[in-house]
Amino acid sequence: MTVEYIRYRIDGARAAAFEAAYARAAEPLARAEQCLDFELSRCTEAPDHYVLRIRWTSTEEHLEGFRKGEHFAAFFAEIKPYVADIQEMRHYEPTAVAGRGGAHPTLYDWAGGAEALERWFTRFYEHVDADPLLAPLFADKHPDHARHVAAWLGEVFGGPRTYSTRYGGHRGMATHHLRRGIDEARRRRWVALLTDTADEVGLPADPEFRAVLAYYLEWGTRMAVLYSGPTPPPVLEAPVPRWDWGLTPPYRG
Repeated sequence: MTVEYIRYRIDGARAAAFEAAYARAAEPLARAEQCLDFELSRCTEAPDHYVLRIRWTSTEEHLEGFRKGEHFAAFFAEIKPYVADIQEMRHYEPTAVAGRGGAHPTLYDWAGGAEALERWFTRFYEHVDADPLLAPLFADKHPDHARHVAAWLGEVFGGPRTYSTRYGGHRGMATHHLRRGIDEARRRRWVALLTDTADEVGLPADPEFRAVLAYYLEWGTRMAVLYSGPTPPPVLEAPVPRWDWGLTPPYRG
């Protein structure tokens, strides 16, 4: 991924037309497969200064893909009158310095942290042990299995990197599922039972949290089915996926 910043200086008399032009240009830009997202911002202290931020899949795909592709002409036709107003147009590579502020809680904190997640999975695996469909899959589970899975979901939901540092990270989780033969019936039962147990132990029931939870459970269990099948995908080194409010990892085939 690369981030392009384009800085403009637009006098007040042209500001409305400039923003309208970019609103129109946003339509072909949004259709470009090389574009991840974009945002046009106006400076508060100096209103004649604008910054356009565009995240591209790569610098090469921006220059060789988008600019030579089917959507560039429509995009450029709208912003062409303002090219002379550009003060900077460069690509930047993100560094490891990144994070989030405290304006809203992580999913981990909203759920209740480690204590709530461990309580949830402990009770869930008690139900699993009594479930005729799921019990055979977990007959050989580790005595601390519930705590390990709670640590995984805690990290996924923005909590401490416990699973990465203690239990093998993404590779460790994927390896645990190899060729275990999880079929669709067991996957659906796992999701339903875990959701029912979330109600039982009192996890937050607000629609926003439960929507993200349901989304993750669908994604995670379908990945488990893939890894547990007869021809699993390669188990690669990768970071534990991080989920947030309204944000999920992009699919890469």
